[in-house]
Order: sequence, then structure tokens, then C-alpha cells
Amino acid sequence: MRHIQKAVVIGSGVMGSGIAAHLANIGIPSLLLDIVPKELTEAEQAKGLTLESPQVRNRLSQGAVQKLFKQKPAPLASKSNAALITAGNLEDHMEQLGEADWIIEVVVENLDVKKKVFEKVDQYRKPGSIVSSNTSGISIEAMVEGRSEDFSKHFLGTHFFNPPRYLKLLEVIPAQSTDPEVVQFMKTFGEDTLGKGVVFAKDTPNFIANRIGTYGLLVTVKEMLNGGYSVGEVDSVTGPLIGRPKSATFRTLDVVGLDTFIHVAKNVYDQVEGQEKEVFDVPDFMLKMRDNGWLGSKSGQGFFKKEGKEILQLNPETLEYEARGKLKAASVEMAKQEKGFSGKMKTLVYGKDRASELLWSILAPVLVYSAELNGEIADDITGIDQAMKWGFGWDKGPFETWDAIGVAKSVERMKAEGMNVPEWVENMLAEGHDSFYKEENADLYFYHNGSYHPVEENEKVINLKRLKKKNGVIKKNSGASLIDLGDGVALLEFTSPNNAIGMDITQMINYAVDEVSKNYKGLVIGNQGKNFCVGANLAMILMEAQDDNIFEIDMVVKHFQQAMMKLKYSSFPVVAAPFGMTLGGGTEVCLPADHIQASAETYMGLVEVGVGLIPGGGGNKELYLNYYNSLPKGVDFDLQKVANRVFEMIAMAKVSTSAAEARDYNFLSQSDGISVNGDHLIYDAKQAVLHLAENYTVPVKRKVPVVGEPGYATLLLGAQSMYQSGFISEHDLKIAKKLAYVIAGGKVPYGTEVDEEYLLQLEREAFLSLIEKPKSQQRMQHMLVKGKPLRN
Repeated sequence: MRHIQKAVVIGSGVMGSGIAAHLANIGIPSLLLDIVPKELTEAEQAKGLTLESPQVRNRLSQGAVQKLFKQKPAPLASKSNAALITAGNLEDHMEQLGEADWIIEVVVENLDVKKKVFEKVDQYRKPGSIVSSNTSGISIEAMVEGRSEDFSKHFLGTHFFNPPRYLKLLEVIPAQSTDPEVVQFMKTFGEDTLGKGVVFAKDTPNFIANRIGTYGLLVTVKEMLNGGYSVGEVDSVTGPLIGRPKSATFRTLDVVGLDTFIHVAKNVYDQVEGQEKEVFDVPDFMLKMRDNGWLGSKSGQGFFKKEGKEILQLNPETLEYEARGKLKAASVEMAKQEKGFSGKMKTLVYGKDRASELLWSILAPVLVYSAELNGEIADDITGIDQAMKWGFGWDKGPFETWDAIGVAKSVERMKAEGMNVPEWVENMLAEGHDSFYKEENADLYFYHNGSYHPVEENEKVINLKRLKKKNGVIKKNSGASLIDLGDGVALLEFTSPNNAIGMDITQMINYAVDEVSKNYKGLVIGNQGKNFCVGANLAMILMEAQDDNIFEIDMVVKHFQQAMMKLKYSSFPVVAAPFGMTLGGGTEVCLPADHIQASAETYMGLVEVGVGLIPGGGGNKELYLNYYNSLPKGVDFDLQKVANRVFEMIAMAKVSTSAAEARDYNFLSQSDGISVNGDHLIYDAKQAVLHLAENYTVPVKRKVPVVGEPGYATLLLGAQSMYQSGFISEHDLKIAKKLAYVIAGGKVPYGTEVDEEYLLQLEREAFLSLIEKPKSQQRMQHMLVKGKPLRN
């Protein structure tokens, strides 16, 4: 059985160090190597170092590791993960290649340089170790030429997308000599361990995502010039409106870097002919931008430039910056009213205004181009669609988009406008098939060579939407559903807007506990929305508060607290499966669970202070218990330190930047799980339920010691000092006093043992007293309207 327990990354640039960081995040140690510097820096000379000093010889890779701490978005899920990366160089540490199970090359995109690296690697690697190149488009066959038989059998392309921690796509490109077992292993390892969406690509220029993505970007640039659109106008309609990232077209180019983009485009330009070559011929104004050093974010200006608070756009004709424009059109406003993707896209591309003309002109060529390359760059359309979704952040791939606008109608228009639609697409329509994908019995099929084939998925991918179509739901209301996951496990899914918690979700939690206790082994709390849960229904709470319905709010909060206790002390295991934003009430739902199985990208925090409140659903109590229970048993400890830490976490509204950091913050315990692949989260949570159900015992209620009145005074010292120094407002101090009182356990002697119900009552009383305050209501209103905290 093949395992990867140690890796070597050759090349410590942004991409190489990012891959080493991603390996560290999943617990794989790596050796990061780069060339030995030829000259000393002034700082090194001042320290009396020489070219033979290890810190000089390892300078490039060591510097790259240090940069990981400053980069944004952060490559490391937890700063402590950097300990798994060892810095070295390509002269002193080559023998350590013999200890590695995987050697990944991430040097400059130059075939000769890469071949020289692989020649050295071939001398030092151990037989059977996998060697791969992170090239974005250089031929895999050309790289492996002249290598030993064992090297050739274990060599392939593994193209990560930047930044490796966050972008899901991993293109795996085998050479003709690659052992099929190695190819299959890299797919399984890529999905299950690296947490990637793996697509098999063929050894063609720029592989899949960069080939189509670069083509689409250049088509858009040329349509902008032909149609007289501005940079800002194009970006205003090529982002979320059509299911693409917020960075749209030109902001994406600024983030990628114009020099990188031109290099990638030239790679295709040099290897193709005819009309395709024309598209990959980068316009002159972009070459001038590169020559001027206007490369985008890394140089401070590109297609956009920030001056003060204003963002200016580049005029491609004058190469001067001007006020940013926005494309206003009837089709855009009408599309915003449509609910589904298909309705939006049809409204946009079949409209009769400037926005519709632009979108049709940039979309139709990309659809046709993708169809022309089907079979050449990937085995089938699923590889192309997945690559664009996972690598470029598209909501829908080219063929899914084509289905959305109607294949027959769009092909008729394409042909009328003189476009050459690939024969296989016309054949599909002639056979009576009007879509590239179809669903039967909630299973998904794709069209290929005259018939439909099942879309292959990893067994760990559970699609809740399709599962509900297949099995139905046990029960649902306006905010949640209870679903049968199979094998005796039920799933409670939030379905309210933003998955915000209201009475409907509380009611469904109560129903779920009763139903699962009678008919199931255990419960998963999870969903597949944009975020797990952004907290309570703030608009509802504010409306009741403004109407002085404090009794109503008290009842709602009390019911929620009781539902959380019901979950915590149920007769079966409960596993919460958070991901993305898991804030306020979202965190409070997770904390009482027997086990939390979190997605690696989970951002947890009790953030109620930001809206003038404190947690009211048991969050203060549960976080305090987490800290208290994490202390070693039988050892004297300072209870005040526990209270101080919990107070700080909640008062500062600290939010983890990853599941690993959520563990550092004690939102997760050491025994809780982290799923690197978010698509496997529900599966992993279900397995955790089944494991716990084997010998499940109901938790026993225990009293917990609190710091009481003297501890309350200690907690307030820091807050009062900050108030007197002008760092926090008078209302911030009021909130801090309420929070400190709850964390301290009220006016009791230090060390008094209290029960959970007592702490919940303190929490609820403090929550209700704050909600009555006009300044808290102003903060809530501001958050709802502006989406950011108010400091009043």
C-alpha cells in the first residue's frame, strides 16, 4: 500500500512555498529546496557571514518560509504548521531526496531548467518515489525524455492552482510512460488527503483550465476593444451576475499578474495555428502595460489603480486612469429578478441591449471552443466543466452554462452568425438530445459519443440536493429539513436565508431529537449552503426589540437554549459539520455536539459583541466548558486564566481563520475532526456518528467551578483600563460588564460549583438587558444595513 509520509518541494517561490504550506496543513512534512545564492546581501555581510554559511546557502527557501507568515490570504492554516517545513538548498541536501515518497518540482517555467533539475533528482530519489511537475503548461513528455525507466514510470504532472490552500483544482497529467497505478493513486491521494478536486488532463498546451480560462479572458478583452466598453463596464457584468467570482475579468488579471498571464497566453500562441492563434495574440496595450510595470496587485496598478479611497480604471486607448464605469442595462436589472441560473442567463444573453451583446459575444465563442477541445484536452465534458469550476471559480462549467441558455436555441443563433459549431454537438441535437447533462432518478448523466454516461464521483461525495430527490425528506419547515442519510443516520439541514437561526430551526431541532431517538442511530447537523450558519435571525430579533416584545425574545432565546441542552444530553450521538462562516448561533449549535467534524476552511467565532450583544444560546457556557475540560486532570491550575481567556475570545469577537485555528481557540477539541476536502464533509460526519454509536453513553451533567465575584472584578480591570484610555466606548464597557458577569458566574465566592442551567439563566438575562439598550439596537440596525459593525 503506497503512502506519502514525506515530501520534497523543489523551488521556493510563491507557488512552491504555497504547496509546502498546504502539505504542512494536512500534516505532511516537507523539505523545501532552492538554489544556493551567488552573492551576500548587505545584512549578511554586516553579520560577518560568508557564502559557505548555512543561513546564506538556505536563504531563498528560509526566506520563503518566513514570507508564509505575512502573505494574505494566509497559506498556513495555523502558524504552528510551519514547523513541518524544513528549508534547504539544491547542493547540500540532495541526498535527502532519497527519504521522500513524493518529489514535486516547482521551478521556473523553462523546459531546459526543469530537465536539469530532473536529471539531478533521478540520481538521488529512491526507486518507487513519485516525481511530479507543477508546470502550468510545459509538455510532460518533453520533461521526462532521457530519464531512467523507474523515474519515467513514476513521473506525471500535478498542476496546483494558486493559492494552493484555497483553490480546489488539481490537474493530473500522466505521461505515456506513467504507471496507471501511480495515476490512480495520485487521484485518490489528491481527493482524500490533499482535499482537491482532481481532473485528468491530457498533455496539451496549458492543459484544461488555463487553456479555456485564458481563451475566455482574451476573447473578453478583444470584445471590450471592438465594442467600445470600458474596463469597469466589463467587470460589472462578468462577475457574480453570470456565476463567476467577484474579481470578474480585469480584477482577476490584476490578481494573477499581467506578466504571468502573458506568459501563459504565449505558451498556447507558440503551439497552435489559425484562428485560435489569433485569439492568443495578446493586444498591444497589454504588452505596453507589462513594459510599464503595470502588472496588477503586486505592482500597485494594472487595469485598476487605487488613489485614496477611489478605484480608477485604465483606459486601454489612452493608457490613462479614469473614474470607474458600470454597465447599466435593462437585461441586467431583469436578470437580477430571476431566481435560477438558467433564467438569469437566458435573460442576459438573449436581451437586446449593450450588456446582452457583450455577454453573448464573450460567452458563445468560449462554449464553441470548449466543445472543439472536448476529447483533445480532457476525456469528456465533465473534466472541462470541473476544471473551470474548481480552478477559475465558475459556478457552472461551459457545458452546464450551455445547458442553462438552451443548447438548440443557442446553436441556431451561433450558426446564423457564422460560427462553426462542432459536429458532435450538432449530432447530439440531431439524435433528439437537447442537453449535455440529464438527471434520472436523482443521478446525473453526461452526453458522450452518442449516449449518456453516469458522472463519476468519489464515494465520499454526498450531494444533499440529489439525495433529497431520491429519498425525500423525513420532515421540513420554512427553516430546516430532516433527511435520511442512510445506514441509520439522519441529517438536520438548515435551509433559511443565510441559514440564520429562528424559531423554525429550533422547532426542527426538537423534532429531530425526538425522531432520531426513536428511529435512528445518530444525527449529523450540516448543510451545503454558502456558509454553515451566520448566526441568529438578527432582523427578527431587532424588530421584536424595537416593538418592546422582550417577553417574546426571552421565550425564543429560552427555547433555543433548551434545544441546545436537548441536543447535548440526547440518547444518541450528535455530530456537527460546520464549514465556511460558522458565527454566533452557528458556533452555539456546534459546541454542544458530541463531536465536531469541521471543514478545513471553517471560520468559527462568537461575534455577538459586534452587534451590541453577548452570546445568548449557551455559547459563553460551552466555550468556558471547552477551556475548562481541556486542562489536564489532577493538576492544579488557575481558574482565573480560563475565565480571562474565554472573556477575551468573546469580548474581542475572535474568529478562527481555519478549522486548525478553531482548535487553537478551543472551539474545537483535540478529538474533533477536520475534513480537508469539503465535498467529503457530510460523509466524514456520518462516519463519525456511526463510530460513536457503537458504544454510546449519554453525557453526565456535572457542575463546573467559576471565578465568582473576585474573578468578575479581575475581568473588568482590563476593560475599564481600555475605556479610560479611549480604546473602547462607554457602551462597549457596558457590554464587557455583562459578559464578565456571565463568565464569572455571578456574585458567588471564587471556586463555587454551579450547574449549566444557572449559567444559561445568567446568559439569557444579560442578553435581554442588552437588547433593550438603544445603542445595541443601533448596532444591530447598522449591521443589517451596512454589513459591518458600528462603534457607538
